[in-house]
Amino acid sequence: MSAAEAGSGSTGSMSGAEAGSKSEQAYVRLKRQILGGDMGSGYRLVLSSIANDMGFSVVPVREAIRRLEAEGLVHFERNVGATVAGIDPDLYLHTMQTLSIIEGAATALAAPGISSGELAKARELNEQMRGVLADFDPVRFTALNTEFHALLYARCPNPHILDLVHRGWFRLSSMRTSTFRYVPGRAHASVAEHDALLELIEAGAPAPDVEHAARAHRTNTLNAFLAQSNQPPSPI
Repeated sequence: MSAAEAGSGSTGSMSGAEAGSKSEQAYVRLKRQILGGDMGSGYRLVLSSIANDMGFSVVPVREAIRRLEAEGLVHFERNVGATVAGIDPDLYLHTMQTLSIIEGAATALAAPGISSGELAKARELNEQMRGVLADFDPVRFTALNTEFHALLYARCPNPHILDLVHRGWFRLSSMRTSTFRYVPGRAHASVAEHDALLELIEAGAPAPDVEHAARAHRTNTLNAFLAQSNQPPSPI
């Protein structure tokens, strides 16, 4: 998963990635607005209004919305129509619990193979995240965070574990979930934990130590979200 998946709220001139049929263009634009937070949970997707804004007929917009429904980003409700889907708290909880385990393992297995250049890139990304803290942008922070972690687990030699990690991150992306949007204060601690994790990897720390740090980092993010939601902390 790349940082580009975090999306942008802009609906201005189309990039090369948006070239294609009108249905594809509508899909890319709407998904970007949803992932970027411009269309929040419960936002009504009125076909005629969206089509007018885009300069399209309602047909490609309807097709785009159906694709987004299949991905779980849009929900159809009788007498209401299409709305942006809300976050399923149980799905989020279970996804984050699973990621804390499998991503921790993947990061520990990948650590010996991470190059000095990749570690330098990870530090650069973390510094960019630190720079976002003053004028906090949760979408930008989440995109950088996604890229940071992808660097750390990418060299995991076990393809089955790596596949599960990718599935977990994709599921989070489909939920449009940026914990940092709900608990921005967690971002400061997250950056500090990134520093500590990088120090362990650079020092060649034992795999269990790296795994524990990566797992605790993910669980801390989950627990920050649960505390904001007045739910008990995860036992993981």
